[in-house]
Amino acid sequence: MSKEAKKMVANNKKALFDYFIEDKYEAGISLAGTEVKSLRMGKCSIKEAFIRIEKGEVYVYNMHISPYEKGNIFNKDPLRVKKLLLHRYEIRKIEGQIAQKGYTVVPLNVYFKGSLVKVEIGLAKGKKLYDKRQEIAKKDQRREAEKQFKVKNLY
Repeated sequence: MSKEAKKMVANNKKALFDYFIEDKYEAGISLAGTEVKSLRMGKCSIKEAFIRIEKGEVYVYNMHISPYEKGNIFNKDPLRVKKLLLHRYEIRKIEGQIAQKGYTVVPLNVYFKGSLVKVEIGLAKGKKLYDKRQEIAKKDQRREAEKQFKVKNLY
């Protein structure tokens, strides 16, 4: 049994910086044909996107999929609300955690799994300012260490 290749379309680095990701889910997404063609060309942004659960269904807002050039009248609004496809038990589990513990749901990645478009969503808890500062300090230290390592290996 071969694993299907994942072709990354968009990822949300800001979400990883702003939130602690507790749990991840893979969701399908309901799209029109021209939107899929546009995604195949890599024209998608989820930087400003967020997810809401309404009446037992999951929707993603502000996910920008650029109009397909050859799509003319079949193109949809780039920022329209798109429905995510999850199992009911997953939706209930997410809803329960959002209600109790103060979690939020954010889109992390958009990718192709075989011929299907998938969205990886994360159950996240917001970081405080000092957490972000610590993360920036760690990145700086790692970058400095790598720079020192490169300098040593040159001589």
